[in-house]
Formats: sequence, structure tokens, C-alpha cells
Amino acid sequence: MQAVTSTLRTVPLTTDGGAAWTVRAVDGPVPDRHSALLAAPVAATVPGEVHTDLLAAGVIPDPFDGDNEAQLAWIGKTGWSYRTVFDWEADEHAVQELVADGLDTAARITLNGTELGRTCNQHRSYRFPVTGLLVAERNELVIEFASPVVTANRLRDESGMWPHTNLHPYNAIRKMASNFGWDWGIDVATAGIWRPLRIESWSGVRIDSVRPLAGLDRDHGVLDTKIALAWADGASDDATVTVEVGGTITEMTVPAGTAEVGVTSTIDAVDRWWPRGYGEQPLYDVQVSLAAGAASDAWNGRVGFRTVTMNVAPDEHGGPFVLSVNGKPVYVRGANWIPDDAFVTRLNRSTYEKSITDAVDANMNLLRVWGGGIYESDDFYDVCDELGVLVWQDFLFACAAYSEDEPLWSEVEAEARQAVTRLSRHASLALWNGNNENIWGYVEWGWRAPLAGRPWGEKYYFDLLPGIVAELDPRTPYSPGSPFSYDRYIHPNDERNGTMHIWDVWNQVDYSTYRMYKPRFVSEFGFQGPPAWSTLTSVVHDEPLDPYGEQMLVHQKAFEGNLKLERGLGDHLPKWDGIDDWHWTTQLNQARAVAYGIEHFRSLFPLNTGAIVWQLNDNWPVVSWAAVDGHGIRKPLWFALRHAYADRLLTVQPREDGPVVAAHNDTDVAWSTEVTVTRRSTLDDTIHAGETFALEVPARSNTLNALPASIATPADPTAEYVEVRTADGATAYWYFVEDTALRLLAAPYTTEVTATPEGYDVTVRATALTKDLALFPDRLDAAARVDSSLITLTPGTTHTFHVTGTTSTPHSVTSPLLRSANDLIAR
Repeated sequence: MQAVTSTLRTVPLTTDGGAAWTVRAVDGPVPDRHSALLAAPVAATVPGEVHTDLLAAGVIPDPFDGDNEAQLAWIGKTGWSYRTVFDWEADEHAVQELVADGLDTAARITLNGTELGRTCNQHRSYRFPVTGLLVAERNELVIEFASPVVTANRLRDESGMWPHTNLHPYNAIRKMASNFGWDWGIDVATAGIWRPLRIESWSGVRIDSVRPLAGLDRDHGVLDTKIALAWADGASDDATVTVEVGGTITEMTVPAGTAEVGVTSTIDAVDRWWPRGYGEQPLYDVQVSLAAGAASDAWNGRVGFRTVTMNVAPDEHGGPFVLSVNGKPVYVRGANWIPDDAFVTRLNRSTYEKSITDAVDANMNLLRVWGGGIYESDDFYDVCDELGVLVWQDFLFACAAYSEDEPLWSEVEAEARQAVTRLSRHASLALWNGNNENIWGYVEWGWRAPLAGRPWGEKYYFDLLPGIVAELDPRTPYSPGSPFSYDRYIHPNDERNGTMHIWDVWNQVDYSTYRMYKPRFVSEFGFQGPPAWSTLTSVVHDEPLDPYGEQMLVHQKAFEGNLKLERGLGDHLPKWDGIDDWHWTTQLNQARAVAYGIEHFRSLFPLNTGAIVWQLNDNWPVVSWAAVDGHGIRKPLWFALRHAYADRLLTVQPREDGPVVAAHNDTDVAWSTEVTVTRRSTLDDTIHAGETFALEVPARSNTLNALPASIATPADPTAEYVEVRTADGATAYWYFVEDTALRLLAAPYTTEVTATPEGYDVTVRATALTKDLALFPDRLDAAARVDSSLITLTPGTTHTFHVTGTTSTPHSVTSPLLRSANDLIAR
């Protein structure tokens, strides 16, 4: 078919579109040293945020550095005015509109002195009619943003206090909750034009939105395309709507004034879209064309043909939570996703691709977009479509009660309708989720007394949002919340039903508690650890560097976080001696704690159907639960996740009758191999006992094999361990005592460093058990990256670390560049 060129005229008002913007302060506690901002503006970038504009102008230091967060708190308490002047050339079109894809948040918009409207929702777009207001040549557009902190407090005072976590009443305003700070996030309440802005000029009719919902009918692809149309006053020409997908062209005549039209296309022998690990990810181009008299418009996108279902029907164990794609149950190996930068306008296709690749390389198949963040840009979902990463999308409610009164109700409805309309086309979208922890909070967090019977958000999760999803995206399952037991009479965080969050580990109890749970599905759990050394020291400048230093605690947002890091060592690892040991010990403990939980959960399959770790990423340099830090460096936790989330996992787990070798085969091919188990000395190359057995694990299955008695019974528990190794290279280890009671040699290995074109290699050869060997090349060069970590070596075996991204090759590697559990224990 011949492509249709839109007659709609678009004039971008973005910086890259040629618009020159300025920003200045209009009120608030502007420090005397910055008083010039009240009189003289600075250059601004659109899309952008006031913090990034002030940073680019050299007015403020980096908000992430040192204790600048507190010094710059005035920015979020100040009102800001953005201004641009642009030329307008009149055209023949009947309608002109100012289109704002995203304003953050409480804004007043004026054009040539005429107020166009006011907004108070970061999570939606707006259209303002400007027909007759534009003049030839010079036009002035001003967008004034009220202080987000003052606005949130004012709305709280006007409507009453609804319980919430953290400092600010983020639940009173439709703005990214974590922008006001979180237990991993910096408090930088932003303002600005955060998504594109433009003027659209058109006549007759235009495409307002397109929802192409791709599904399957046996081997046929079915595309149900819903097209919303906007008509100019007096438009009388009927329209022709054409949808092309996969070589199939479907055309329909639409009477003038029709608000929405549905076009169904059938594609023979369509290739199905699958999540990674289950098949390929074919995507089909979709073109929607509109013609009515002299008016024309077009829309282009991509879809993948698949079905997604959610099974929560009660069974003999309680109630499962199973996501199935194309009828095949998916074992979820996932991570929670937060906004990838505290200043979200710095994100783009490249940054999303890098971070989502972190998930793919760690063998993940799902990312949960958490409810305290944003509906991400299409770049995020496009990359997930292409890489086969399922998306669990929260609606934007988190850890708080919410008013159900106006104007909040209408704002929630408007943003939800826009979000579902925009995102529903994505093949990766697997679940809409009503909220994060709010149902749990109402039941258990003491909200009912201060609420005194007032509505708390329940109707959003059980009425409004499921109704919108059923209307606009019926192909995608909906869940009222996370955690949730899918029965209003069961505690929402019950391990036997639905989804569960496990936060007593980290907050109160030792990570060995994970094995006390038998959860059907874990949608949040995690453990803290510091970022990479180079990341940490780039923003923390305490002298001397100390876990409880002033700037260190600025970059530790969790309540009593560093105390919990210390308590969390339990009997697993000794308390550190100095800052270098603190950094390594807590990073190692984080990795071990999370892997401990995941390996236990996977050994329960099929009772357990997945886990979503908290969290994949950071939005600034901070001590947190993330696997990849704020500078993009993969922490030891990331390497532990790559192992624990492997397609085929081998692990030793305790059971009532003794340890078992658990093998979870999350592939479509049976796992048939030979297993060798040996009981060895920790101090030399002595093998006390050894046996072999055949391992047979069907596709998408789990088997448990008892550890032979000759292996499971040590002569000296403090100096022996078990190695389990398959003929195809999978390994697992079992220790009879915790590391603090284990006899290990300090450095039972030799090293060799070899320069390479990309960096250098470090080869380590062990002479005795070397446990959790890790290399930290960023200590020499912050740009350096290593390909592996947490390597356990038995006597006579070697491992080579490949370091890339640096031209600095060390002559030798010693602590703190090269670390292991041995040097902590032997100390």
C-alpha cells in the first residue's frame, strides 16, 4: 500500500526543535547567593527539569555529590517559570492546539498573556486549544510551575492527611512518588517540561490515539485496532481508515463525527512472540492511515502476537500465581525496576537498552515497573519487546493511602486511560497491577485509626482500574495489588496464596529465614549492599571514610540501614576491620543473601512459580538493594543473580531427611547428565569421599536427589565441604558450618596478569578452597569492567577474569583489588 502523508502540521517547541527556553525562580526560599535567579533567567532545555537546567548553567553543584541534597532542597520549595518566544506562520488549517506530553507538575500555561489552563498531574498529557491566540511572528509561551513540595503540602492540608511513608505527602499529588525521596532515593522534587511540547495545526479530522491489540486464534494472528478520531467543528467529509499489518490490508469507511472505530485484521500463519528463553520475539509493523477529503493522518507502531493469562485459581496448596504466555506457564526470573535516574529526562533509548541488557545478561525474563515511579517512555517498552523481557506494570500508587475524592479521582482516571491506551500495544506487557503494598498497608500498617473510616484507595484497585483495563486492554491480566492473595478474606501477604513480599529478612531477621517460607510467588524481596568502590568514593568524601560518616549516611537512605548491614552479617561473615573490609563484606553478604533466597524458591518448583528481586537498578549513587549501581557497575549481587537465575540451576538445599541436590531445568529440553559429588578438605586437595549419579530432569521441571550419606556426613565440619558438579559444567557447593566457623587459608592461589587489546586478564590458580573470589578493577579505573565474580575454586582449578574498558594494566593484583571470603575468614 502507498504510505499516507499526514496533513497535520507540527511545530516542535523543544530545544532540539529549535525553541530557545529560559527558566527563572518566581518565589520560594532562594538562597541569597542565588538571588539573581529571581531577576535574570538561565538557559533551559526542553524536555528537561529545573535541577538539570541549573546544573548545566553552573548555578548549582551536582545534587548527587556529598551532602548537596540538603543544600539544594530549596529548589523543590521554589516556584519556577519557563519561557520561550517563537514565530508562527499562519496556515490554512482550522484548528491549532498546544500539546504537552508531560508537565511536572502543578503548572499554569499562558500564551501571549492568555491563560490556556492549569495542570496538576505529571503522569498524563494535555491539549490546549490555541486557535485565534497565535499571532504572526513573535509569540510568548510561559509555563509557571508551583513548588512541588509546597503544592503537595497544600493539597494535603486541603483534603486531609492520608497515611504515607517517607517525609513528604506524595500521595496528595499525581507526581512520581520517589521524586520526593525513598529509602534508596534522593529527595530532589523536580519541576519542568519533562516530555515533548508542540503545536499541532490541522483541519477536518486527525488520529487521536491508536490501540492495536494483537492476539491469537489458533495459528492465526488477530489484530484488533481501536482508533480514536478527533474532528474539527463543521467537518463533513466521511473518512477512510486503513490498517496494514503483516501484508494484510483492511479498509473501512467512517461517517463524519465518529469518535472511535474498530478494525479487525487476520494474519495467516503468524509467528508468535515469546519471552526470552521460550522462543523468538518477532514484531510486526502496523500502519494506520486516515483520509477524509483534503485531510490525512497516519500512525505507525509495532506489535507482537501472543496471549497472556494469569492463573490464581485455588488449588490443594492454597492459591497459585502463574503467568502463561501462549498457553505455556512461565517461571518468572525477574527484578523490580525503579526510574533509572533521579532526573528522568536524562534517560533515552541508549540508557534503557543498557540497563535492560543488564537484566537479560543476568538471565531475567521480567521487569516489574514499580508503582512509585513513572509510566516509562516508549523506548523502555520497545526494548523489552525486542529483547523478550516481560513487563509487569504497576499503576502509580505506592506505600500509601489515597483519597478517592475529586479532583484526584478524575486525574487518576485520566492518567490511567492514557497509560493503558499508550502501552497496551506492547508485546512485552504481561500484567497491569493496581498498586504497591497499599492493600497490605491498610490491613497491617496502622492506617485505619487515622483514616477514621475515610476511603483509602480501595475503589481504584477493585473498581476503576480493572474497569479501565477490561475496556481498553482486555488481552492483558489485571491484579489489584502486590502483594495480594486474590481473595478479600485472606491476608494480602499470605505465603500460601498469590504474590508475597518478604521484608522481615533485611528489616528484622537473618536471611536464613528465607528457608522458613514456601511462597507461591515472591514479587519483592532483597538485601542491601554498597555500590562499587569507585561509585561510592566519587560522591562520599568523608575523612576518614567510615560506614557511619556524615556523607556516607547521606547516601544511605534506609532506616538504620548501616546498622542492618552490620546485623545482617549474623554468623555468616565476621564483622569488618576497616572500610575496605566493610565494603567487601557487605557486598558479599548482599549477594549471598539474595542468592540464598532464590535458590530456595527455585527448589520448591512447581509450588513456587517465580521471584522478582528488589531491585535491578539505582537512580543515583547510594547504598541500596540494587544489583547494578548508579554508575552502571554490576555489583557482586548481579553476578550472584546471573548464577541463581540460570536456565538450569543446580543447588544443594536442606530437607528434613538431610541435604538434597535440587536441579531446576527451566528450558524446553530435558536435562540429562552425570553428577559427581565429592566431600573435600578446605585446606588442601584431599578428597574424603566421592560418588556419581545420573541426573534426569524433564523440561520445565525440578528434581530432588538426596546427597549420598558418605558425602553428607563430615569427619570435621569446620574443615570440609561438598562440591557438586555435572558433566556439562553446572556446580553447587554445600558447607557444614557458616564461614565464621570454617577453616580457610588466607590466599591459597597464585595470580598472573596479562595485557589484552581491551584491557587485561587476571588468571587465578587455586591450591586449596578459594571461596567467592572477586576482582574489582574499578578501584584502579572507574571505567573498567569485569566479566565474572564470586568464583569458587577447588585445588588445581583456574579462572580467568577478563577486564575491559581500561588501558591501565596492573603489574600484580592483591587486596583490595582481588578479594575472597578466605581473606575475611583467615584474618
